[in-house]
Amino acid sequence: MVPIHRAIARTWTLALAALALGAQAQELVSVRSPVVHLRAAPAPDADVQWQLKRGYPLLVLQRQGDWLRVRDFEGDEGWIAARVTGPERYHVVRTRTLNLRSGPGLEWQVVGRARYGDVLATVRRQGDWVQLRAPDGNGTVWAASEHLWGW
Repeated sequence: MVPIHRAIARTWTLALAALALGAQAQELVSVRSPVVHLRAAPAPDADVQWQLKRGYPLLVLQRQGDWLRVRDFEGDEGWIAARVTGPERYHVVRTRTLNLRSGPGLEWQVVGRARYGDVLATVRRQGDWVQLRAPDGNGTVWAASEHLWGW
């Protein structure tokens, strides 16, 4: 018989491993084409739910042939052709107005602002901050990750 503390430790180890696998299993893609249609079903003639622009990040929920069932940062779901997506990393702003800073922290100067739904290319993460390409394409900016959705 296994002592109770080993059984508990083993249970916790298995639970943590399952959580880690679940986190790794999430696949994100971004839109590669200038404008694409998100459809109601995995078919080129299915109803168009809305249009997405280049860079828009999406969580892959399912693969079916050449199609991906995806979810966006608002929880909306639909189907997109896999060929118009890629692995490039982007974030979308999920707060009304987001301060963009010159460095990773509140002590850094605000150098710009982004709005709800804006899509910005991701450079890297540092703790709770994300370095992004500036909206005007000149240089980089930083934003708190809690206000972003994506990589």
